[in-house]
Amino acid sequence: MARRALLGALAGALAGAAAARLAYTAFSRRPPVGDTETWERTNHRGEQITLLEGPAFAAGAAAAATVLPGLPARTRAAVLLAVTGSGALGAYDDLYGATASKGFRGHLNALAKGEVTSGAVKLFGIGVTGLAAAALTARRPVDVAIDGALVAGSANLANLFDLRPGRAIKVGLLAGIPLLAAGVRRDDPVAAILAALPAGAALALLPEDLGERAMLGDAGANALGALVGLAATATLGRPGRLAVLGTVVALTAASERISFTRVIAANPVLNRIDMLGRRPVEQAPAD
Repeated sequence: MARRALLGALAGALAGAAAARLAYTAFSRRPPVGDTETWERTNHRGEQITLLEGPAFAAGAAAAATVLPGLPARTRAAVLLAVTGSGALGAYDDLYGATASKGFRGHLNALAKGEVTSGAVKLFGIGVTGLAAAALTARRPVDVAIDGALVAGSANLANLFDLRPGRAIKVGLLAGIPLLAAGVRRDDPVAAILAALPAGAALALLPEDLGERAMLGDAGANALGALVGLAATATLGRPGRLAVLGTVVALTAASERISFTRVIAANPVLNRIDMLGRRPVEQAPAD
């Protein structure tokens, strides 16, 4: 029986959910930086919402990883490094980032002109923290490179989906559930915990996201993607990790030319999943 993995997954999901909700409540009263207005933004409807969901996810996931039993010390350190690094860098871009330069191409063009954008700082920083997290859990240099790219690439890709209520969380869950199932099937508690922890934290905050009261922002989306990527490194063999990394790279490259929102809206199945739990949209602007 996969009892150890099931118990680990349950503990990871519950700890992640409880810690994320507690962090959201605490930050709603006293934000980690500035005041509540500092974190307010205008969503796709033109309504004011808060970005505090993102720091709550990152802080909750980090707190849960700190206290959860069953994680080896190096794995625990990798989780903390991935979630706090990507979350902090995302929060920096949320608070101080400019929207003039977008995507890899935009940031590279800005760098070519001698301008260091907040997005470029974030992308470089997440790359470094991804490699550092991978170095804690992988032994061979080639695996460190693959895993580091997977963690950093997943962090960036998740953020590209955070354009509509609940979308980034749904993508994270759709990617994480097969990893969770694989960890349980192998009775691997570590892999199961790594997949369940971000899922639990994300599900606990999903009502705020779908209700259009809050959004993950860069802080939460980057942290969610990084943790899903780290779960993949613990669950999949090298061929599987390379396949996932190739998919991440392909989707990231595609985002430079096409709108994910338009593609989703044009596909009945994807659109139904995207709208699940959301307020109806009569006419949503394309991204």
